[in-house]
Order: sequence, then structure tokens, then C-alpha cells
Amino acid sequence: MRTPAPGLLGLAAAALLMGQAPVGAQGISGLRGGGDKPLEINADEGIEWRRDSKQYIARGNARAAQGDLEVFADALTAFYRPGSGGGGGGSDIYRIDVEGNVRIVTPKEKAYGDLGRYDVERGLLVLWGDELRFETAEDTITARDSLEYWENEQVAVARGNAVATREDKRVRGDIMTARFTEDASGDLAIDRVDINGNVLISTPQESVRGDRGIYFVRRQVATLTGDVKITRGDNQLNGRYAEVNLKTGVSKLRGAVPGQAGSRVRGLLVPRRKPEGSGGS
Repeated sequence: MRTPAPGLLGLAAAALLMGQAPVGAQGISGLRGGGDKPLEINADEGIEWRRDSKQYIARGNARAAQGDLEVFADALTAFYRPGSGGGGGGSDIYRIDVEGNVRIVTPKEKAYGDLGRYDVERGLLVLWGDELRFETAEDTITARDSLEYWENEQVAVARGNAVATREDKRVRGDIMTARFTEDASGDLAIDRVDINGNVLISTPQESVRGDRGIYFVRRQVATLTGDVKITRGDNQLNGRYAEVNLKTGVSKLRGAVPGQAGSRVRGLLVPRRKPEGSGGS
């Protein structure tokens, strides 16, 4: 799957670091590395500066944009500390909250939620809400409880009935952790996805269930362990370890993880029923 997180969440994390100057007008430099692209902030109901509590609040269809990244929300709040730089005019943003109809957009990806928070010091961006989802041209990831991206570790986590879909393939689990590496062009892409709890991998032809799973994205191969069941139509195979190739459609089932002793694989194969009246004499 093409990464929805570093391209989208990582950029959002970097672009939303408002600092180096008071947020009273447009054209604020990015905090991280003093980015050379200005950050534009606007809102229908204006921008409020709370000096004592050290907050900037943009309300009413708030929008923050830097380069190709745009963040929309009903309200956007930036929490800052006085900067240590010379001149006394700087400020360090350490947290950014967004609330209501949150939407993070780049030319290739989108993320949606009701609430969001970026912890600058931990490099952690989290979205919450009833209809959490990431969208790219090829993939959609949804979750019930939260979607988060750990910028420093290059790890994204979907919690609570997490589902990833591409075309007619679907991967589901209680918690889904995506790990990223650089591809041949230097872009970050998902290398593997670890899935824990109530794992389900399904295509129009079959479904595979297990307790835990790992999906190797480039090879389109998944391994499942625990109480594993492969179902195709009325037929079912039961074991403790499965390897599923989503590209070729070939599934292999074992009684244990390779190299370990295990039980026998069991199968229930239901013969095709003959149409009534088509039997012999």
C-alpha cells in the first residue's frame, strides 16, 4: 500500500509548526528548521492571541496552509512558550490542537477526523472521531478509536477495528501498525503492517482469519498465526499458521509456525450439490 501517513501526517507535523514570530498575520515561517515557505492562517471569525495562557486560536472554518499542505478545522489552537532566541520576539510552539471537521489535505492524500493533536516535542500526531480515515489514490485506512503517526520512528498506528482496503482486497484488525522505509526514489512507503487481534484478510474469493498477522506490502504476502481459518465458499481449513499471497491468490496452511512442532491441519471440504432431478436412474 502506498503510505498515507508520512506523506500526509509527516508533512502536516512539519508544516503546522508555527513559530519564530507572533501569529498575528499571514506569512509565518515554519518552526522546524526555519522553513523557507510561509505558513498562511486564516479564519472566518478571526485569530485570537491569549498572551497570559500563551495560545493562538483561529476560529470559524480555520485554514492553515504551507506549500501544498492544507489543514482545515472549525478551530485551530497553537500553544507556545517564549523563545530563547535573541530579540525577545520568538516563540516555540509545543502543541497544536484542531477541532471540528478536521481535514488534512495534500495533492496525493487526505485525512479526516473530528479532533486532532500534534505533540511537537514527541513528534506525535493523533486524530480522533467517528469517521476516521486516510485516503490516497489507491488505499483507504479507517479506524474506530484513533489514527496516529510517530514522526521520529516513522510508524503509523490505527486503533480500534482498523481496516485497510485496496481495490477488492481488505485487511482488518483491532490494532494495525504500519512501518515505513525509503523506496527507490527516496520517498517513504509502507514496508510492513503488523496486525493484532481479530485479524481478517479478505478477497472476493476467500477470507483468512487469525489472532495476529504481518503484511509485507511490497511482496503482497501476509502471514497469520494463532487460531487460523481459511474459508473459500463452503470449504474451510483450520491451522496455526498461514501464508497468504494476495497477488497470486495462493494460500498455504500449517499446523504451527515453521520450525515448531504443531498439530495437524484440519479441513472441511463440502462437495458441490447436484441440481435436483439430475441424478442417475
